[in-house]
Amino acid sequence: MTAGHPDFTDAPWSERPRRAVRRAWARVRLAAAAGARVEEPAIVALAATFLLTLYFLLVPSVDLAVSAAFHEAGGFPLSQEPVLRALRKSSTWVMGLALLGVLGALVKRAMEGRPFTSRTARKGWFLLAGLALGPGLLVNGVLKGLWGRPRPVHLEAFGGDAPYVPVWQISDWCDANCSFVSGEAASAAWTVAAVVMLPAAVRRWLLGPVVVYAAALSLNRLAFGGHFASDILLSWSLTALVLGVLWRVMVEAPAPARRRALALRAARAETAG
Repeated sequence: MTAGHPDFTDAPWSERPRRAVRRAWARVRLAAAAGARVEEPAIVALAATFLLTLYFLLVPSVDLAVSAAFHEAGGFPLSQEPVLRALRKSSTWVMGLALLGVLGALVKRAMEGRPFTSRTARKGWFLLAGLALGPGLLVNGVLKGLWGRPRPVHLEAFGGDAPYVPVWQISDWCDANCSFVSGEAASAAWTVAAVVMLPAAVRRWLLGPVVVYAAALSLNRLAFGGHFASDILLSWSLTALVLGVLWRVMVEAPAPARRRALALRAARAETAG
């Protein structure tokens, strides 16, 4: 609910789509009006993306040097290690459990009659939108599908036939599911963000292990020759950028508007009484 707008659930069905759009736009304006602080996640992620891009464009040899550390004459031997292969497979189960937890929290809030208004519900919708727009659309749909960067295992330096392609440069050396950027690293970053659904007491001690687990999943792609260091780091920063913007719009922005709306409703009730 936003100040100056009737309750969404009081509107006729024909008016609800229009009011939903107005409410979403009001949240965006509120987020912009609140002002962005330098330490906000979106600002930090944007700066990290810019600096990482600049670094790997100026020093592309770092990508090759990091991948070379995992390469031997026969290829990337760690890709055959059972423990590391099991680690990679575990990501599907961990991410699935996190997604089920988010959906369960949303169902619970819907049964309580607060599918959008509670902060927990807004966190849940934020995570679903972040998964769809970050790892889903931006990483796997746009970058991996269109940029055409060959993976380390496909490079001439590591026994393949493709040249090294710098970050953000579109090429035709890969047709689909390419190296830039890492989809699994983006999913790992989202898994870290999913910790926000946990109670604060649990979140404090679980955040560290989840970050370590997500970092291990990302480094696994380096060890397997599936991605460059730039793919991993830019995947994290881009996913963080998407999540940071969504957090501001979907979680933080509605809160002050809802407080004002509740205060206005209370004042009207007191006047009517």
